[in-house]
Amino acid sequence: MRHKAELTQQHGFLHAGMVSCALDSACGYAAFSLMPDDAAVLTIEFKINLIAPARGPRFRFEGLVIKPGRTISVVDGRATEHDEDGSNDKLIATMTATVMTVRGREALKH
Repeated sequence: MRHKAELTQQHGFLHAGMVSCALDSACGYAAFSLMPDDAAVLTIEFKINLIAPARGPRFRFEGLVIKPGRTISVVDGRATEHDEDGSNDKLIATMTATVMTVRGREALKH
């Protein structure tokens, strides 16, 4: 993701809410990748550690399933920032999320 002024807080850093949102999505998709075709996922809890100001100019958000489960999975996420050429990875935030498998709820499949 690229740094965008409309997603920043008063000091020009990517807002913590944006970092949280992107990490939540990364963790959710990581868990979703292990779900059956007829399932959806919902985050039921997460904890975020904001380690450094999110300056950019580019960001990467990754999720890794630590403990897959039939109903509940635990996922870790990492947010890093990069220079324009993709070098100089710097850790800016980590997340641990608990994600629930949801089945039989038609409204969640859209």
